[in-house]
Amino acid sequence: MKWLIRGATLLLVASLILTALGCAGEEAKQIKVGVIGPMEFQMGKHHWMGATLAADEINEAGGIQVGDETYKIKLVKVDSNELLSPTDATSAAEKAITVDKVDILMGTIRSEAALAVQEVAMDSQTIFMVCGSSETKMSDKVAEDYERYKYWFRVTPFNNTYLGQMNFTLVGMVAQKVGTQLLKAPKLAVLAEKASWTEAIVGAAQAILPTKGIQVVGVWQPSAEATNVSAELTAIKDSGANMIMTALSGTVGIAYGRTWGEMKIPAASVGINVMAQADSFVDNTGGFGNYEMTLNVYARDVDLTEKTAAFMDAFIDEMGETPTYNAGTYDALYILKAAIERADSLEQDDIVAELEKTDYVGTGGRFVFSAKHDVTWGPGYVTGVGVQWQDGELKGVWPPADGSWPVGGPSVTYEGIVPYQLPPWVIDYWT
Repeated sequence: MKWLIRGATLLLVASLILTALGCAGEEAKQIKVGVIGPMEFQMGKHHWMGATLAADEINEAGGIQVGDETYKIKLVKVDSNELLSPTDATSAAEKAITVDKVDILMGTIRSEAALAVQEVAMDSQTIFMVCGSSETKMSDKVAEDYERYKYWFRVTPFNNTYLGQMNFTLVGMVAQKVGTQLLKAPKLAVLAEKASWTEAIVGAAQAILPTKGIQVVGVWQPSAEATNVSAELTAIKDSGANMIMTALSGTVGIAYGRTWGEMKIPAASVGINVMAQADSFVDNTGGFGNYEMTLNVYARDVDLTEKTAAFMDAFIDEMGETPTYNAGTYDALYILKAAIERADSLEQDDIVAELEKTDYVGTGGRFVFSAKHDVTWGPGYVTGVGVQWQDGELKGVWPPADGSWPVGGPSVTYEGIVPYQLPPWVIDYWT
């Protein structure tokens, strides 16, 4: 009797192995996607979380169909360590392509790292979908040398030229509040980390904002990983600024938010602070991060498309926190899936040709690539949102209810937007 039971068990195991390997005894077909980012930090974790959620959904729904074959997505976690050492991203990308044999790369956050990974990926003609860096130098290369750089695409965020325009739009909204509520002429301090992606934004702020009636009183540029910015904020207070425009992607955003609130710097904070996009921001700043405002892609209760709410709910249920823009790997995987299935091929050039034809409504908006393989920014496409911490909750505050677009075009409105609030201590100081 025992040998019958043992025999039945062996048959069952063999059956399961054959099911996993396929009738021909081959491993299940896979498309390997390397998710590259600083995996010990918020940005890399959200790269991985967004991709994991999409891959699970796609695989559970049957995978990716190419001809008569079905492929499942296999994610490979690639730690670039780029926030601490941007050069580490190069070796991480090389290993992913040559050792792990990934078919596609997506991710990165620091522009210096993304530029280096771009070169590695182009050397091997591997599609690289950026989901974190705004540097225009990458998209410019597509125009300058298409045959080499055609394998590169940016999914999120939109490039730093558009980021600058949106940043100035958010600044303009706060400046209007300063004028009407504080009855003060807006005086702006620029606080931008010392990094490649901020150069154009800082230059444009100094050139453009004064023509809009916003005086720029100075520029301060700490390291992206600075842990103490009290000297910069003291100088900003002494400058008479009643507004601060930020351009921060690194961990300095936490030190800034904590010190700004703790010292009650009498200047409304607005701009880009990637660390303020995360649910952990107020806790990480010791409760002092309230009233910080930043550009973002997602906000709770703000439906950018018909897919946003379901994605937000699934991400929060699965990961326990609100996605930051780095979770755009979710949309990137769906864009990739659609392109592969339209191409009916796994050849990189065939996929590139279909990626260029992308017109996809995702969780962050409608994705259409420009001739430079940049995501299109504007009404009807990807717009982004302005968010502010209010009473410990991250709220969508832009675009406002009137829906006016800053650079022409149709109006843009989203359900769930609430009014922006000046910090109480700023009101008290100036009134």
